[in-house]
Amino acid sequence: MWQKLSLRARLNALVALVMVLGLFINIARLLLEAAPRVTAEDQSVVRLARGFVETLVSDLNDAPDPEARLGQIVEGLKQLRHVSITRDPGPATRGAPAPPAPPSDSGEPGQVPEWFVTLIHPEQTTVGVPIAANGRSLGSLVITSHPTDEIAEIWDGVVTQIEVGSVIAAALLLLTMTVVNRALQPIQSLEDAITSIEAGHYDTRVAPGGSPELAAICGKLNHLASVLETAVEDKRRLAERLVSLQDVERKEIAHDLHDEFGPYLFALRAHASSLRQLADGSAPDLDALRRHIGAISEQVNALQQSNRRVLERLRPVGLAELGLTDALAALTRLWRETHPGVAIETAISPAHGARGETAELTIYRVIQEALTNVFRHARATHVAISVAPAAEATLVRICDNGEGLAADHRQGFGMIGMRERVLALGGTMTVVSTNHGVEVEALIPDAKPPLQPSGRPADPGFFPDAAT
Repeated sequence: MWQKLSLRARLNALVALVMVLGLFINIARLLLEAAPRVTAEDQSVVRLARGFVETLVSDLNDAPDPEARLGQIVEGLKQLRHVSITRDPGPATRGAPAPPAPPSDSGEPGQVPEWFVTLIHPEQTTVGVPIAANGRSLGSLVITSHPTDEIAEIWDGVVTQIEVGSVIAAALLLLTMTVVNRALQPIQSLEDAITSIEAGHYDTRVAPGGSPELAAICGKLNHLASVLETAVEDKRRLAERLVSLQDVERKEIAHDLHDEFGPYLFALRAHASSLRQLADGSAPDLDALRRHIGAISEQVNALQQSNRRVLERLRPVGLAELGLTDALAALTRLWRETHPGVAIETAISPAHGARGETAELTIYRVIQEALTNVFRHARATHVAISVAPAAEATLVRICDNGEGLAADHRQGFGMIGMRERVLALGGTMTVVSTNHGVEVEALIPDAKPPLQPSGRPADPGFFPDAAT
């Protein structure tokens, strides 16, 4: 049941329990101290009364009428609380009834519960003080204690403690509930905000309030919502960009097929038709056959080159067969042959983790796009390429000593596509331009091996690298 209560209810219940327990302990302390207190008070009152009586009767020897003076003293002693003092006339009047003890009006024992009186179990104390004047005995004064008066006072104290303590506890509990409710008010706002964010409303914000801890949580939640909003917007733009790049790539492939493959195929068809006509003739012209065969051979070679360019654009030739290192070596060798005036320095570390097919293709594309930009726009004389392992990732860096990027430069489709490809793998890519050239740096995470049903990494001999 306790687990089902809210934090507000738990705190309020705990405070109420502590207050009730404190009040109960205080009342229990009063009840346990009641009996010793009554006994001590009874003995103390009797001692004080005896000393007071002895002091009053000490001057009876000087009184003209000791009997009358003693009667006045006894009458005056009737006003004492907690004790009653009566005169015992002595043996001469032993058979006469003793005057009744005056009732005590200081307390109202009838209002005290019987269980409380039984709990204290008071004992009445009686002490006699002999009286003598001028050598003649005047009897004695009997001091009788009345513990019921002290019991009534203690009970009144207990009742007062219950009443006042209950009022104070109720006031403190009300104050505590108010403070707790105000302090925990941001929790409801946090719950509403989390529900709204879960529903996809990432523009939801919470006004920081309450204790410093809750205010900090509100700030963190607002930051999280802002990050989620940015991430969702980036994801939407990435999806749009991906569709756009796919359309552009399809358009370029269609353009190549139409402008390059189409004319060659039409020419091959024309040459095939001419060859058929020559073959159907009675005396074939060998020179014409050779010309048509030579033209067909040249057009087939051109088709093969066009096909290689399209395949290279779709996927680097030799990357899967030769590996990343040899594929990059072939790429740089091609650029050195076409641009002998530019020195290309490469530092490709052979030590690397399980990059995976997609990661290696991304590394190749980043370097390819960076080299394309260098040779098209940078006017550089030196390019440094490095591929080195990092913490569960591969660090790719391409630096040139060219003119750098213009202030109003806008990245082209190629570099934007590479950045989005790296981000899709969970990596990062930065482009820094200075007066001394451009540095492109990409951090590409290594591929994680697939898990077996037991949760352990699979044997790489049976599972290929997973594409991220």
